Amino acid sequence: MSNLLDKFLSREEGSASRNFLLSAVWWSLWGMGAGLFAAMEFSNPDLVHNIPQFSMPHLRMWHVNAVAIGWLSMGYVSSIFYMVPNLCKTKLYSERLGNFTMWAWNLVMVAAMCTLLNGNTEGREYAELGAILDVLVVIALCSVTFNIVMTVAHRKVQKLYVSLWYFLGSLFWFPLVYIIGQRTFVALPGLNDAIVGWFYGHNILGMWFTTVGVGMMYYLIPRFTQAPLYSHGLSMLGFWGIALFYAPTGTHHITQSPVPEWLKAIAIISSIFLLVPVLTVLTNFFMTMKGKWQMVVTDLPLRFAATSCIFYLITCTQGPFQATRWVNWYLHFTQWVVGHAHLALLGTFSFILTSAIYYMLPRLTGREWQSQGLIRAHYWLKFLGFGLMMTSLTIAGLVQSAGWAMGIPVDQWVITLVPYWFLRSISGVMIVTGQCLFAYNIYQTLFGAASAPESPPKGQLKEVAA
Repeated sequence: MSNLLDKFLSREEGSASRNFLLSAVWWSLWGMGAGLFAAMEFSNPDLVHNIPQFSMPHLRMWHVNAVAIGWLSMGYVSSIFYMVPNLCKTKLYSERLGNFTMWAWNLVMVAAMCTLLNGNTEGREYAELGAILDVLVVIALCSVTFNIVMTVAHRKVQKLYVSLWYFLGSLFWFPLVYIIGQRTFVALPGLNDAIVGWFYGHNILGMWFTTVGVGMMYYLIPRFTQAPLYSHGLSMLGFWGIALFYAPTGTHHITQSPVPEWLKAIAIISSIFLLVPVLTVLTNFFMTMKGKWQMVVTDLPLRFAATSCIFYLITCTQGPFQATRWVNWYLHFTQWVVGHAHLALLGTFSFILTSAIYYMLPRLTGREWQSQGLIRAHYWLKFLGFGLMMTSLTIAGLVQSAGWAMGIPVDQWVITLVPYWFLRSISGVMIVTGQCLFAYNIYQTLFGAASAPESPPKGQLKEVAA
């Protein structure tokens, strides 16, 4: 019984991070595959007949949750479980609790797949899971928070590096945001429900995906470049700027609705002020890389991280201007917004998570990556595929906007979107192919013939804090 417990709830150092990492990659294949299938149905509506589980609305719900909760969130927890102990120069407080959380999270994902594909949903954007699954997610988040807080409490260094600020802030904010945003815990009538829903919908991006992703960038870029962080003061300004300005921005998603005008104004002004922390964060990253940009030619994980930073700049330049009233009126409800959402989650945060996995896996397993060629192919398939997706969705959105603004009947201009939806499908094929090569490379690295590791072997996970 003890051996069985140790097998499933291992106490081995780094096991929780490794298992979360592998789970994240597994669910990425399901989530991105569902996204590809749904995209193909745009350009070929008759692709599937009489199978409701494969209808576009059901596939989209599963795609969003598999990517957001499975791929990105589980990958984020893997990164936190790896990076926090290294920054604190100690071990994770409880590998066993971490592995228990991993199994619980995977149980949520299996149940989400079964329920969402069958149309069982609470009907709110990014909050489709049922009541029992919401409770399990909150328990998992609280378990992660407890594990990390106790790890930091037992740290052997006095000063908290900026990544720890971002990770701890995320684990404090996001459980609260999740509880507020779910109908399971908070249900309000009518328009108030929409306001709370978009408080949650935007802050899952701002208080989880952004803050953990930026914390990962602060961890990885100094290590890749072997250069000290440009400015600790700028890093703190960026952290508190996000904390101050991000929370009220959600209402900019519903400026066409009859919500109070003062709430719209606060959301729009806060959205524009977000340029301040964004520019401080990016200034810090780009100045840290000053004189090191040539490294992206040969250092593939750094190439993923640098690309993520560039996508972050584009995302956070688009966002504040999209929030302004006239631009919002012109572009809302079009494919442009879909492209913007993918720019954040697929462009910025998926790229930085991929960079982190390429960095962490050799250090967690003591095995060097099996194929550098597959890493290179993964990068170009993902980068070019995303570029094609972003371009096609942006153009399609502008076509839609122009048609509506000029009062042209929908049936006269919607046919012009078909080529762009086809290109979106092609981009999905490229992205999913790249992710499959990524997963295959991980499998070969773990189970193929071992190569001489250039990284610290398993069990020697400690690093010098940046």
